[in-house]
Amino acid sequence: MNDDFRLTVEGLAKEYNRQVGELRTAYGKVSELTGLAETRDGMVRVSVGPRGQVQDITLDPRVYRKLSPSQLAHAILEQIGAATEQVADRTRELMAPFMPAGLPLEQVLGEGASVESFLPQPVTPPSGDDARG
Repeated sequence: MNDDFRLTVEGLAKEYNRQVGELRTAYGKVSELTGLAETRDGMVRVSVGPRGQVQDITLDPRVYRKLSPSQLAHAILEQIGAATEQVADRTRELMAPFMPAGLPLEQVLGEGASVESFLPQPVTPPSGDDARG
């Protein structure tokens, strides 16, 4: 392999590995996201995880005197939706630099998706000695 070609391949491999590293870092941040939403009066607080799974619901004891069961259920669902939207917005923000134009993030990172499932391992360019012949 001539030196120019080898240097080009090494440069491409280095750039590829840099981009894959950045993607892995961004996905790591996505997997740690949480969203927190609270009613204006502070009676209902909800936190959700990176895929919108409910992690905690905190109810002020006074909520039982102020809201009917159906109003309480509505308030909880509303806060789950708001917290989930926070996580979704932050996910889109973190992953946007890696997405092809026009491809919705939801198609790539849908239910059960993992960056690890479609990323190859880092590239190791051949050394000058290996490719001679």
